[in-house]
Amino acid sequence: MAESLAQTIVSFFQDKIPEELIVFIISLLPVLELRGGLIAASLLGVDFIPAFIISYVANMLPIPFILLFIRKIFHFLRDKRFFGKIILKLEERSAKKSESVKKYGRWGLLLFVAIPLPGTGGWTGALVAALMDMRMKYATPIIAVGVLIAGVIMSVISYGIPTLVSML
Repeated sequence: MAESLAQTIVSFFQDKIPEELIVFIISLLPVLELRGGLIAASLLGVDFIPAFIISYVANMLPIPFILLFIRKIFHFLRDKRFFGKIILKLEERSAKKSESVKKYGRWGLLLFVAIPLPGTGGWTGALVAALMDMRMKYATPIIAVGVLIAGVIMSVISYGIPTLVSML
C-alpha cells in the first residue's frame, strides 16, 4: 500500500517540485511516513544519505505535536458531527494496538514503531503513547529510535544491500 501511494504521489509531483521536497512531503504524511519517503526517494533516484536524513527528519517533525496536542484535538472534535465517528475509530484502533505496548511498556512501543508494517510507525506510536498518557520525555526518544530502526530496515528494502554496501 505504501509503495503504490508513494508511486502515485511521485508521479503527480515529479518534474513540478524538487525530488527532495517530494520525499519530505511523503515522509510527513501519516500512513506513508519514512517508509513511503524512502520508497519515493529510491524511485526518484535521490542519493541514499540525503534521502534517509530528509525522510527521518520529516517523519519525526510531527511527533512532538501529536504527543502534546492529540488528546486536546480529539476532545475538541469528538462532539462534532463529522469527526465524532472518525475520532472513535482512531481511538478504538489505537486501543487495540496499544495492548502489546501496554504489555511490554517502552520496549513494546519501540518494537511497534520499529517494525515497518502497515498501521505502525511514528504517527501511530505517538498516538498510542499519547492515549496511554506516556510522558513526552519518555515517548519521544523511544519513537525516534524506532523510526531510525524502521529507516534502516526500509533502506535495505528500498535501496538494496549492494547499493548500501557500495556507499560504505
